[in-house]
Amino acid sequence: MSHFIFFNFAHYSSVFPEGLHLKRTSAKINATRVCVSVCVCVCVCPGGWSLTRQHDMNRAPNSPKTGNCTTAERIRNHIVAAGHTCVLCDTREFSSASDVSSLMKQEPRFEAALAIHLFKGGRLLLDAGVPFGVVFGGTDVNEDVKDEHKRAVMEEVLHKARFAVAFTDKLKERAEELLVCESKKIYVQPQGIETRVASHFSWSDFLHSTGVRTKQEENLRVFLLVCGLRRVKDPLYLLEVFAEWHNQNPLVALIIIGPKIDPVFTAEVEESVKRSVGVYLAADLSQEELHAAMQKSFALVNSSLSEGMSAAILEAMDLGLPVLARDVPGNAAIVEHEVTGLLYSSPQEFVSMSRKLLDDHELQERLVRNGKNYITTCHNPMKERISYQKLVETLH
Repeated sequence: MSHFIFFNFAHYSSVFPEGLHLKRTSAKINATRVCVSVCVCVCVCPGGWSLTRQHDMNRAPNSPKTGNCTTAERIRNHIVAAGHTCVLCDTREFSSASDVSSLMKQEPRFEAALAIHLFKGGRLLLDAGVPFGVVFGGTDVNEDVKDEHKRAVMEEVLHKARFAVAFTDKLKERAEELLVCESKKIYVQPQGIETRVASHFSWSDFLHSTGVRTKQEENLRVFLLVCGLRRVKDPLYLLEVFAEWHNQNPLVALIIIGPKIDPVFTAEVEESVKRSVGVYLAADLSQEELHAAMQKSFALVNSSLSEGMSAAILEAMDLGLPVLARDVPGNAAIVEHEVTGLLYSSPQEFVSMSRKLLDDHELQERLVRNGKNYITTCHNPMKERISYQKLVETLH
């Protein structure tokens, strides 16, 4: 009987196949509860999680969900579809790789592993004593590589890993440029995208709860900025220019929505939004409710300082929503300017492009049509499923 552990670093909660469910607790993962052919463990959100048998599909309390979580869930589902069972846990439960090594020795033993993020997740597998694979996160090549210690750790992870997955060719090229690694180990597999819209979602209630007050709701144009509240996402980048634009046109609004990952930075965002007009901070939603809110919005906004591959951008394209994204390498890899979306390089350019988009219905239709075609062609979840199932087989 083989067991497989899969690590991801993200705020997350999930329900398991065959009635296995993660429950928040200070206890450690009890791997002996899993009696299946292959056990996949994804290390995810800050806080403790333990494995219990439940048939409920309840979301755990205080467990905001990031793009990495969405990716982890999807990969988990691919592996489950191959006849395996996926178990998820939290990287922050482990202070060192030796903690994970101890987990590996519990019965029934794990025999393989997978991690999202080379540094945040992969470093914990260095002493695990099992074959493992890794999935690059944008932070790995955009931020962590600048730190000499982190870069050395990531190179060791790549040396020991059976394979590494990059979401784009450019991400692979950047990894090969900045890290000592074997090119043949790195596979390019774009994220597969699936969206589901909550049928019970009320747009009016959402706007009201967010603080948006208008008598012309049907004419309101909402720009939705979806991101986890942390500095690299730079959600305040557009705040001043958008507030100025709102003063000129009260029917445009910027709503920032996403999990509160960095408490200190979240407080800064909350305070800044309170002092602004036309800019709002919404409470986090479930994935299906978020997709419903996206579908009702005028455009999806990305303002990140760096990105790997933004799931929110891809989901917006799938939902038929125009995209305005900051012109950084990760975004430019998936957004072709004036074809599948708009790329801006400054707050002023964002407003200029947004004004044009509001007035140019032909541009709106072209971006939506091309974005949807791009998702169908390049981000097919079934292709992604086949790729991960084949890669997992190399860990046996």
